[in-house]
Amino acid sequence: MRRVRPGTQVSRGGAGSRAAGEERALTSVAAGDQFQGEEPGDTPRLWHVTLSVSGKQAPLPEVRRALEQLAHDHPFFLTSRYAVDHAEIRYWEEARDLHDAAAVALRLWGEHRQTAGLPPWEIVGLEVIDRATYHQRIAEGYGPPPASPVGVHPF
Repeated sequence: MRRVRPGTQVSRGGAGSRAAGEERALTSVAAGDQFQGEEPGDTPRLWHVTLSVSGKQAPLPEVRRALEQLAHDHPFFLTSRYAVDHAEIRYWEEARDLHDAAAVALRLWGEHRQTAGLPPWEIVGLEVIDRATYHQRIAEGYGPPPASPVGVHPF
């Protein structure tokens, strides 16, 4: 099954596809030119997501293994922190608007619970901010520290 973000289209080799070996023409854009196509609101943007989950205690090695599997399965995964009864996941989501990014984030834990072996915890917090706000917070020194080291780490 191929996963596609809301609002995007999948090319299936139909009328708009290039023939095998056919070259694609490149075009340049001069400084200050406006994009003549979709409205900016229809173009996917990057959103920084922080998802907090908690529930009954689970063995730390199982929580770590499950979060590592989630990191493998989910694109744009940045980092997660975990303990026996809670975890925080931070990642970038590409979506048309905040509503789409939040909807995907709210489904993430439940949709991957079986395949990644995640604990049966519930979502207890969600923050979704656009890329500009994320970078503004970092520059002003009051946002979350940049996600480094990337990966799965205990609290």
